[in-house]
Amino acid sequence: MNENIKVNDLRSAIELLKTVPDQLIETNEEVDLHAELAGVYRYIGAGGTVQRPTKVGPAMIFNNINGYKDARVIIGLLASRKRVALLLGTEPDKLGFFLNESVKNPIEPIIVPKEKAPCQQVVHYANKEGFDIRKIIPAATNTEEDAGPYITMGMCYASDPETGESDITIHRLCIQNKDEISIFFTPGCRHLDAYRKKAEEKGEPLPISISIGVDPAIEIGACFEPPTTPLGFNELSIAGAIRKEPVELVQCLTINEKAIAKAEYVIEGEIIPNKRIREDINTNTGKAMPEFPGYIGVADSAVPVIKVKAVTHRFNPIMQTCIGPSEEHVSMAGIPTEASIINMIERAMPGKLVNVYCHSSGGGKYMAIIQFKKSIPSDEGRQRQAALIAFSAFSELKHVILVDEDVDIFDSNDVLWALNTRYQGDIDTIFIPGVRCHPLDPSQTSEYNPFITQKGISCKVIFDCTVPFHLKESFKRAKFKDVDVKKFVPDLFK
Repeated sequence: MNENIKVNDLRSAIELLKTVPDQLIETNEEVDLHAELAGVYRYIGAGGTVQRPTKVGPAMIFNNINGYKDARVIIGLLASRKRVALLLGTEPDKLGFFLNESVKNPIEPIIVPKEKAPCQQVVHYANKEGFDIRKIIPAATNTEEDAGPYITMGMCYASDPETGESDITIHRLCIQNKDEISIFFTPGCRHLDAYRKKAEEKGEPLPISISIGVDPAIEIGACFEPPTTPLGFNELSIAGAIRKEPVELVQCLTINEKAIAKAEYVIEGEIIPNKRIREDINTNTGKAMPEFPGYIGVADSAVPVIKVKAVTHRFNPIMQTCIGPSEEHVSMAGIPTEASIINMIERAMPGKLVNVYCHSSGGGKYMAIIQFKKSIPSDEGRQRQAALIAFSAFSELKHVILVDEDVDIFDSNDVLWALNTRYQGDIDTIFIPGVRCHPLDPSQTSEYNPFITQKGISCKVIFDCTVPFHLKESFKRAKFKDVDVKKFVPDLFK
């Protein structure tokens, strides 16, 4: 790895990955954006909850996009915990703690002049004849059933029309025609939706910029949620803390909003008040796109619409995309959640939490493995309190598995070993029925469970796979001799 490469945008991130074996590959083979590109990467490195066969692998750049001259697309930049740690400058098992410290020490973004904003090197105005965003932005579909081409890695930036406070989040953005994009808001989960509602109540459009292809620190920071980042907290300040310097913004050209100055692409537009569109209006499939649980999402019947005013981009821009249920979502959703759980449990019971992992099988949202240390008899039961703290903070969390400090939470086999040898279902399972969870869980319906009164209600479960404190001596793992294995197989440990 070249430690002299300073990552502050997508291009420097790519340059860093080029110096590390097995982290980036390229192809010059022509690929179609309609389902084929995602179909290829499914085998290369999608991972996550994507249907098998898939795996965690390198990021991939496609240099030859059918129908787009000189366009390039990168996918899977964050589809590996190891790669995220490399790009953020930390270790994979320390990512949650690293981000927790970044939240505590925010550095607010700054505004730079247009001359210092490569995202505005080329400008396409929507009011010019022949403008068509579909010919400018090489957006892909994940499957052949998708409602349309989706921008999956767009950093949506908008401001509260009353306070002027700004926020950045990632949303499901479907390109619907030459100058309109639909935007899906998960009910009650995003600050930008609160801003949109305020503007709509006044009958006013909400200016919004969508920055694509940015510093990975921005993409990870943008995925923090309340209560860690309440309404009014600008998550760009987390990216600033990660890089120890402020994120640079630039004033948009056609709307009263800012965009990320070093982005590859920026879409400038306005969310139109009181206008809704059926998400699959162009395909009539009833489907949206694959979501993080691994199932294809249902097309929303009435989503808000962004009217595009302009598209700006760098010279020879690089489009960034991801597969909805891939390990990339696990990284973006799960690691910030880990940081938030660490923060809350540490405040409630300092020194007891060892680590947290938001597991890939839950898409980074549904399942957390909490590693807890019992030091004294009165610590017994506190591990379950830690799980309750995590549940109370994150409504989308469905399952918590509690393990001791000798279990590797990042090794699923080790976690299942704890489940099989340190767990009795009748005394170590805690059910919490009738609680709000994430609306994309398809099992949360009255058809699946007649006790569920409305969609989105779930039964949360704690699996306590920790050893009772008074029995710890009886559950010690076999201890092997510490040796210098490098002497025997040096090639395996370079």
